[in-house]
Amino acid sequence: DSPFRGLWRPEGPDTWRCAGEARGRHGEAGGVRRRHSAGQGCGANGVRYSALQPDSWNRILIIVPAVVSPLWKLAAPAAGHVLAVLGFGAMHPDVRAIGETGLDYFRTDSDGPTQQEESFRAHIQIAKATDKALVIHDRDAHDDVLRILAAEGAPPRTVFHCFPGDGQMARTCAERGYVMSFAGNVTFKNATNLREAVAIAPRELILVETDAPFLTPMPFRGKANAPYLIPITLAAIAAVRDEPLEDLCQAVDATFTRMFAP
Repeated sequence: DSPFRGLWRPEGPDTWRCAGEARGRHGEAGGVRRRHSAGQGCGANGVRYSALQPDSWNRILIIVPAVVSPLWKLAAPAAGHVLAVLGFGAMHPDVRAIGETGLDYFRTDSDGPTQQEESFRAHIQIAKATDKALVIHDRDAHDDVLRILAAEGAPPRTVFHCFPGDGQMARTCAERGYVMSFAGNVTFKNATNLREAVAIAPRELILVETDAPFLTPMPFRGKANAPYLIPITLAAIAAVRDEPLEDLCQAVDATFTRMFAP
């Protein structure tokens, strides 16, 4: 009778495993109804490997080089090659999204913003050309991310990973139809901006995630995050919104399907 039926399934007396993430002891993929493989980094071999494993994973998320392995650190021919391989891999029918991609101004050199913007614009166009969801990474760059999405024309399925904004940004995203995915930091005492956002976001535009092993929800902050803690984040969001937990879970499941498993 759990409201988490369909999203999570009990695998033991004190362990929950979450559909969508396979990470260690608490998120092993075996027996999970839905799961994803992430091909991470800008290496062509990694993209090829992920795209050629449809029998091993229900869905594949390609992770493009936005921050961790930035294209601007590559010579121009290599960067072009990576984008070409990414575009090729994105055409695979089991690839469901491009991302996370976007802008990160927390740690960058003087050339970083301009080069990140070039990469971001290219990834947006790849997502649109291949009809994939676009998953956004935004750190200290809200205005520029929204500006670029408007200028390029965001894909119909656009998701803000670990939504970083406040109520005003949530209103803008809602007006544009962007999905806002919230992590465990929505439970942090100082995260009033996130609680403002989650209260404003339309139910049909909300997702929940871990960002494991980071952003562990209270009262487990400081320990490694994992999918079995997702129910805590969901319960906190439902409380802020003053709505039934089961209704929220059903909406999140429907939004996940709409974004990544049409």
